[in-house]
Amino acid sequence: MRVIVLRALPGRRSMLFHQPTQHVAPTLSMNTFFKFRFYFMILRRVYKSALATRDGRARCKELMTKMLRLSPQSVMNGPSAQCEERLQDGAEILNSTVAALKDGQVVAVPTDTIYGLACLAQNSNAIKKVYDIKGRKGQKPLAICVGEIKDIYKYCKVSVKEELIGELLPGPVTLVLERAEVLNTDLNPFTPLVGVRIPDHAFMRRLCQMCGEPLALTSANISSHSSTVAIHEFQDLWPRLAVVVDGGPIGDKSRLGSTVVDLSVLGKYRIIRPGCAFSSTVDVLEHKYGLSEDTGDQ
Repeated sequence: MRVIVLRALPGRRSMLFHQPTQHVAPTLSMNTFFKFRFYFMILRRVYKSALATRDGRARCKELMTKMLRLSPQSVMNGPSAQCEERLQDGAEILNSTVAALKDGQVVAVPTDTIYGLACLAQNSNAIKKVYDIKGRKGQKPLAICVGEIKDIYKYCKVSVKEELIGELLPGPVTLVLERAEVLNTDLNPFTPLVGVRIPDHAFMRRLCQMCGEPLALTSANISSHSSTVAIHEFQDLWPRLAVVVDGGPIGDKSRLGSTVVDLSVLGKYRIIRPGCAFSSTVDVLEHKYGLSEDTGDQ
């Protein structure tokens, strides 16, 4: 009797008894793909913004630029009593910003439209710093910013009704008026006119009141570059500023800036820049107060 011995070769057992697993590639609909891509792009943008802000803050720390963050309540508007209460939390920020301005420095501030660079309008050296920081030609004017409508009459010659001004200010409008003799002659010496703003922004109005004089105000960007609505968008300017007040993102719809309207001619108006409040401004001027557009025709 013969005995036959069967030996399995190494590895063959697993080959004989292992059933291959069938792999099915996951499918992804185009709709789901674009959703993932959209969210990824948002996350990447937020990350880059945070990274840029962090790096900018680090540079400012080395160069002694103060980065001051406003609480959301400090930028809200409303009746004067409510504004005072809301600004109590921002008192230290206000004090630091006022001190820098009175020291002849330039600061970055939020407004109701875009971020701006501000200095004391009566300080000629500070005005020169603003032009240097922006790389701006001296023939481009700076506006002034005040806290109350009554302040306009100190620095401008007004030829329209006070009620009309009250319809437009505080708000996203710049009124161009004839300048008064008390205004610094080094501010826009090439024109007898000056633009004046009262932003609908509690912090900015209180800042003007505490300074006790007008601020020279312009957009926080390099000249000819787009306006900025968040502080990281002008981080290249931070090291040249004494204070950067972060009021949070303002919103893209106001990136056009304020509507600039010339009211220096009696009974007439001329839109210099449409801005973000064009329609409502024209409606007030024409339909409520009967002003006609100055087309330049004699």
